[in-house]
Amino acid sequence: MRRISVLLALLAAIYLPFFADGAQAADRYDKQKAVYDVHFDGGEGDKDYLRALRNVQNHVNAVGKDKIELKVVLAGDGLGMLKNANTNLKLQGVITNLKTQNVAFLVCNNTLVGRKIDPNSLFEVFKEDIVPSGNAEIAHLQGQGFAYLRP
Repeated sequence: MRRISVLLALLAAIYLPFFADGAQAADRYDKQKAVYDVHFDGGEGDKDYLRALRNVQNHVNAVGKDKIELKVVLAGDGLGMLKNANTNLKLQGVITNLKTQNVAFLVCNNTLVGRKIDPNSLFEVFKEDIVPSGNAEIAHLQGQGFAYLRP
């Protein structure tokens, strides 16, 4: 019986720190603001867009949707994310889910005009989602304390 008690005490001493760290992880991060710069093509099957959005979701998961404000700025080839979401249901679902978690998707008007893209051809883009310039918006957000991230 004594051996079992010693063994249980030893196991508790070994594994308890792992459980304690898990509990602290939820409180590890303070409120965060970040801007993700997406100006690249999604590749075959939109895999690069899905990878970028997975990074965004991981960020939300780590910090918590109530303690985070994220902006995804789409410019250049990045607008393909919202164009392709019209037909790629997986991409559409990920974007829709992120929007419910304090993630905003902002579209560069310079790209819309330069490439003659109708905003109505993009998945769930509204007037308030369009910014004059993707790069200027990123710089503006950085000035407001948003961290710059490029997935």
